[in-house]
Amino acid sequence: MGKSLAERFAVARQAYEEADQALGFSISRLCFEGPDDQLKLTTNTQPALLATSMAALAVLRERGVTADYVAGHSLGEYSALVAGGSLGFADALRLVRDRGRYMQEAVPPGVGAMAALLRVPEGKLDAILAEAAQGEVVSAANLNSPEQVVIAGHAGAVNRAIALAKSAGARRAVPLPVSAPFHCVLMQPAQQRLRVNLDATPFADLAIPLVNNWQAREIRAGAEAREGLYHQVPNPVRWVETLRYLAAQGVTRAFEVGAGNVLSGLVRAVAPAIAVSKSGEAPDFDLL
Repeated sequence: MGKSLAERFAVARQAYEEADQALGFSISRLCFEGPDDQLKLTTNTQPALLATSMAALAVLRERGVTADYVAGHSLGEYSALVAGGSLGFADALRLVRDRGRYMQEAVPPGVGAMAALLRVPEGKLDAILAEAAQGEVVSAANLNSPEQVVIAGHAGAVNRAIALAKSAGARRAVPLPVSAPFHCVLMQPAQQRLRVNLDATPFADLAIPLVNNWQAREIRAGAEAREGLYHQVPNPVRWVETLRYLAAQGVTRAFEVGAGNVLSGLVRAVAPAIAVSKSGEAPDFDLL
């Protein structure tokens, strides 16, 4: 990912070079060449995605794009805070590398799981999760759109929730290929370890306001930004509320900054009045 950006735009190459220097190894080579099994380890995935987002942002800014608000989905909140002027790029890279390691180590392999539930009949989700738990953890992790909720918890409870959702009439209920059950209480050990890193990292007040994951609230103070990153670890990403808030503020244009186009799809589903473009590879910029 991001290879075409680095090949075509000097500012993108510079962003990857800064990332390599901050981390002490070539995250750029991992982004461009893999191997896939190493890139999928969350301790590598997180800084790789952040580096690619910042490379894309550098190109957008060179093209004259400026923002009135920033927001990011889970890990993307770190990118948003760099874009908003609260967090230094090198500091963010080091934070997310440790964040990924803490999350990976919080739950042994195979113990946790995540799944996407699509079009669960209205009012049925809470009952499905309560019945599936059976003394284990399973809860909403990403509130992505009115029709898409990602759940996380113990593998057995998540699998029971998949079966119950299908029986209740969900359009789809599928396990996700992730390395840990993010945004649920099983992540509390990672949250406590991350607190030390966050407290040791400087956060400036934002030059561009952020709508955060934890509360789906507009924030401007550096202290609030730090606190939001701490609380987002075991709590759900409130993405539907975030997009609705931005639409209510009069936002009509959005840019998905970095790899992929998942968030663009969610913007169209939740806030169709907002025109959205992706910007993760060089050809995307030919369309802007």
